[in-house]
Amino acid sequence: MKEAVYIGANPSSQPSLQELVGRVALGDDEAFAAVYDAVAGPVLGVVRAVLRDRAQSEEVTQEVLVEVWRTAPRYQQDRGTAINWILTLAHRRAVDRVRSVEAAAARDRKAALLERTPEFDDVTEQVEARLEREQVRRCLRTLTDIQRQAVTLAYYRGLTYRQAAEALTLPLGTVKTRLRDGLIRLRDCLGVTA
Repeated sequence: MKEAVYIGANPSSQPSLQELVGRVALGDDEAFAAVYDAVAGPVLGVVRAVLRDRAQSEEVTQEVLVEVWRTAPRYQQDRGTAINWILTLAHRRAVDRVRSVEAAAARDRKAALLERTPEFDDVTEQVEARLEREQVRRCLRTLTDIQRQAVTLAYYRGLTYRQAAEALTLPLGTVKTRLRDGLIRLRDCLGVTA
């Protein structure tokens, strides 16, 4: 048969909650069982009022009671009653859980936003590449037909000078000259300093 524990004034010779917490501080398992029975309900009530979720409330209540077991030596009778100390632990732990859940949700929202938003550098690079392509196209239009064909075959299709000369049915020297002249005009048009 379990002995009764009184949270308030001690009407009989039963140990008070303060005495039981003192014995828990010394590692007394039976005293902890009595503390557990006396405060589990009030602790669950405080935690449930903060969390409003039964499963999380039960989990936090267990964490609080484990904390009571671990930190019982820190309890100081001159700073308040044992029940107030335990309920303060419960309230703090419940608030910590709320903050933790809110922070996790905020991190998830931020991560989801970041996944949908392209990085600034990607957008900048895409815009710059598009502008550069348009500028190259505009400058290619300023070349003669032979210069444009030679540049296109050599630099966009990857042909050698000899292959470009064969494709254009022109002498190799003529293709090299047109290519050099075309590249000089492109450089000037693009504003590249050599």
